Amino acid sequence: MPGAAAGGGGFSGSVKLKYVKLGYQYLVNHFLTLLLVPVMAATALELARMGPGELLTLWRSLQLDLVHILCSAFLVVFVGTVYFMSRPRPVYLVDYSCYKPPPSCRVPFATFMEHTRLITDDEKSVRFQTRILERSGLGEETCLPPANHYIPPNPSMEASRAEAQLVIFSAIDDLVSRTGLKPKDIDILVVNCSLFSPTPSLSAMIINKYKLRSNIRSFNLSGMGCSAGLISLDLARDMLQVHPNSNALVVSTEIITPNFYWGTRRDMMLPNCLFRMGAAAILLSNRRREARRAKYRLMHVVRTHKGADDRAYRCVYEEEDEQGHSGISLSKELMAIAGDALKSNITTIGPLVLPMSEQLLFFFRLVGRKVINKKWKPYIPDFKLAFEHFCIHAGGRAVIDELQKNLDLSARHVEASRMTLHRFGNTSSSSLWYELAYIEAKGRMRRGDRVWQIGFGSGFKCNSAVWKCLRTVKTPTGGPWDDCADRYPVDIPEVVKL
Repeated sequence: MPGAAAGGGGFSGSVKLKYVKLGYQYLVNHFLTLLLVPVMAATALELARMGPGELLTLWRSLQLDLVHILCSAFLVVFVGTVYFMSRPRPVYLVDYSCYKPPPSCRVPFATFMEHTRLITDDEKSVRFQTRILERSGLGEETCLPPANHYIPPNPSMEASRAEAQLVIFSAIDDLVSRTGLKPKDIDILVVNCSLFSPTPSLSAMIINKYKLRSNIRSFNLSGMGCSAGLISLDLARDMLQVHPNSNALVVSTEIITPNFYWGTRRDMMLPNCLFRMGAAAILLSNRRREARRAKYRLMHVVRTHKGADDRAYRCVYEEEDEQGHSGISLSKELMAIAGDALKSNITTIGPLVLPMSEQLLFFFRLVGRKVINKKWKPYIPDFKLAFEHFCIHAGGRAVIDELQKNLDLSARHVEASRMTLHRFGNTSSSSLWYELAYIEAKGRMRRGDRVWQIGFGSGFKCNSAVWKCLRTVKTPTGGPWDDCADRYPVDIPEVVKL
């Protein structure tokens, strides 16, 4: 039939185009190999055809004496020493741990809405939060800290410290049991928590609890939003470049207790609906002997800051409403600003990770738009050729949808992000580690796999980290997904009617 013939021709054409692209990618990515192999083969063949006398004559014609040989050897050793001394120290991720809240902290939708109705008598606010929850992508097992289960909530300093101690100490204790880490072995400590910054600091709280060394290099980052986990990672990496033979402990969390919003402004009620409790503890090291048991090696960290733009600066903003209630306002322009920050970030990270074939296609399309036709669409590189796994900050369903669309990712690529949002909610900077734990819990992490972590945060920032898996990771036991990985993935409807 004509229709079938036309369809068959289109399929045939698409298949041919697919193989042409694969051939082009192979040719470009292995250009040097394809060029050098014939040259080396021809040289080896020519030497094999020469007799012993000809080889001896060739050696004598070079007129090398002992002094020349020693000088050449010294030069090679010197250049090699300078190279190995100046190259960056490898940074290994030995292991990490994510806090798993107890069932007593769970807030099913019915409980959340019942508490909301008891706390406020504004029916419009209740209906608005109901609509947000219905479309949020969160599930029935997300958790809030004990202070938020009171009616009304109890956002005191004591309760905030109690939550910080619960989530941080639990994550560190689990990491210590996994790695056998001793307090005296920690040389660098980096803690990030955006909205809770007590005195003494959270890093001091950890030092006091675990009796860490007096000469430990500790840092406490606050106010840097959901992308602060990768900023902490970058800081720890820089410290490990300066201090050889060292271990770094990175702790990422957000304390929910003191940040409950009591008012009725819609743009400030969103965090109440989306944010949930969580924390992650990560052990990094530059010790060579740790490479044997380490899970990953840190390849790149790329940070993008759009704070110079007023719209970007204010799109996630802590302020007081007209009644004096403090909270975090989220601008309607947030997704557009996040998309712009992502474009800047991938422009920087692309040359570091993309195969040469994709870089050339991007370059030629860019030149074509400038010289031939400005109406040509820009070429979006295929990052699926650079990474096997994607960990996109589980800030909300809209964030994941936007990145899936912009990067042309499949449902499988964003599965870890969607399931993390469903099971744990938006845990801020620690969400990336719950996603990595999901991939491991499903048994998908293989040696040589590359992972792209993408975080967004106030300011406005988009940060990326690239990891390379050093060994096939066995399905872990006792992690945050230990009792529920077999139930995932689950179907998440567009709207859950409450």
